[in-house]
Amino acid sequence: MAELTLDLRNVPKGDAYDQLEIQLHAVLAGISDEIAAMATISALVQNAFGHLWTGFYRVVEPRLLRIGPYQGTLGCLEITFGKGVCGTAAAERRTVIVPDVTAFPGHITCDARARSEIVVPVFDSSDVLVAVLDVDSSSPSAFDDLDRAGLERLVRWFARRRQ
Repeated sequence: MAELTLDLRNVPKGDAYDQLEIQLHAVLAGISDEIAAMATISALVQNAFGHLWTGFYRVVEPRLLRIGPYQGTLGCLEITFGKGVCGTAAAERRTVIVPDVTAFPGHITCDARARSEIVVPVFDSSDVLVAVLDVDSSSPSAFDDLDRAGLERLVRWFARRRQ
């Protein structure tokens, strides 16, 4: 079955995330594979909003993130907890919104076109951090609390999935 990816750039953000959440659950119905979910979420968010980069960094060792499924140019292959925006979100277990990446101490530049970023921690049903969702924009101040709330809702799939 061919799935439709939605272009939601002209839809109010709150409504766009509502539509994405419905689509995500429909597409992933009956699926429990977290890599398939990461690939699907990356594609849905990237196509919906036309961001510069959308993808996951997976927790592969106690304090190490490694690139997972993504959409966009090459990403950093590994990031240590506490380093850059992704490592900070992982270490602090909270969503980090960066309006201007040049003002974020220790920002890791994977694509020089990135101007703003949001990173959302991803937890499984036992509240174990399994990944972070990283979204970069070429526009400054592209992300706000609507993005935080919407992306946090999308990644809750990982806490609800059947093991």
